[in-house]
Amino acid sequence: MKKVAILQSNYIPWKGYFDLINMVDEFILYDDMQYTRRDWRNRNKIKTFGGVKWLTIPVDVKGKFYQMINETRVMDHKWAEEHWKSLHMNYARAPHFKELAPMLEDLYGQAAGMDYLSDINYLFLTNICRYLGIETKITWSSDYTLADGKTERLVELVKSAGGGYYLSGPAAKDYIVDECFEQAGIQLDYMNYDGYPEYPQLHGDFVHTVSILDLLFQEGPDAPKYMKSFHK
Repeated sequence: MKKVAILQSNYIPWKGYFDLINMVDEFILYDDMQYTRRDWRNRNKIKTFGGVKWLTIPVDVKGKFYQMINETRVMDHKWAEEHWKSLHMNYARAPHFKELAPMLEDLYGQAAGMDYLSDINYLFLTNICRYLGIETKITWSSDYTLADGKTERLVELVKSAGGGYYLSGPAAKDYIVDECFEQAGIQLDYMNYDGYPEYPQLHGDFVHTVSILDLLFQEGPDAPKYMKSFHK
């Protein structure tokens, strides 16, 4: 039975996002959905000497209340250099920073020339998956025909992808109509993000909800030991 997950793209998300990708056969980026401000689409958290801070990609949202994620453009391309400098400043002492620095510096160099947020997110997602050894097929919702209605769209996407099992993020419980999946003969399950083990972290008390870069800088190739999907 083919397993499918569907989620909006995020900017270098936390480890749980990559676990969701790794637990399915196809991961569909739902980027022809409305862009939501002050969300995870264009920003994520890192640990710094001064506490947890946001790294934010500046995007053009003025007067664009209904634009899709894949229509959202970057406002200032200097963000990439600034983000890389911030990571270098706060993680240079991490055990695996030097190992990962060439790859990430190259990715930020590529991202600096990109105009659209979705393309930037895809660049980082696919390359970090490659580093982790995650081989899940990653596609776009725009590759498929979309139905009307929140749950109906998800059901149609899973069916179009040939899926019989849908793994959803837990936040979707607020709006998903389970019966729609039952009627379509699709098994519905929700990701559980509880019980992650801690790992050595810089800069104070342990925080789970930071970008996966934190885990990669600390643990490098051992990062999967602190993720759920590699211990199924």
